[in-house]
Amino acid sequence: MNADEEDDITEELLADAGRLTGLSLELLGLDPHPDDMTPEQLLLFDPEDLAEMAAVPADDRQEAVSRTRLLAGLLWNSSGVLIDQLFRDLETLVGPDAVTPSGIAKSCVLSSLPPQFASSYDAGFTRKFLVVASDVAASLGRGWAAPGCIAAELAVRCLLDQAEITEDIYELDLPEDWRAQVEEVLLEDADSAALYVDGPDAAEIDTASLGFEQWFKPFAAGHVVPAYARS
Repeated sequence: MNADEEDDITEELLADAGRLTGLSLELLGLDPHPDDMTPEQLLLFDPEDLAEMAAVPADDRQEAVSRTRLLAGLLWNSSGVLIDQLFRDLETLVGPDAVTPSGIAKSCVLSSLPPQFASSYDAGFTRKFLVVASDVAASLGRGWAAPGCIAAELAVRCLLDQAEITEDIYELDLPEDWRAQVEEVLLEDADSAALYVDGPDAAEIDTASLGFEQWFKPFAAGHVVPAYARS
């Protein structure tokens, strides 16, 4: 990668940042500035904290804003890449030997899902997962809604995996520990991380709530899962 390519991707991602209207920069980890707060928001902070926020040098503030906007653009861009790669995975799921652990391991997105269920990642599953992933991606623009099922949580994790790949390829200057910050916001109280546990602890997974047959079931009555995924 040369400097021109790095500049091009940075400009593209900064342009995409404005499209990620479902999450604020503050939710992505940017400390707010008192001058940008409403009177109601100011009441949520102690005077000492407000003074500390206001004392951040302008150059440092601008750098933090730029890094967070770059992260916002990366998430938006990665959501599109995720859907495109799921379509590619779907195209490969033909023939009697297509759905095997080794075959899934070579896929673009399905390889990021819990490997113990790889033999179940057939074309029917992938179509349902693609619909759920598309709904997750849409939330980044229309207003974020917490994942309504295990499959949606896994789609968020796949999206963040894609974002990390892009970060590594282009050596992006992102906020420190950005993934942990984003996961805290997008996957608050999520249990799906347990599906990636290896070794003896893997046997302790609660199959009643995390089993493969539960992945497309809404967590509760107030959670919405696209109709196609529930068929």
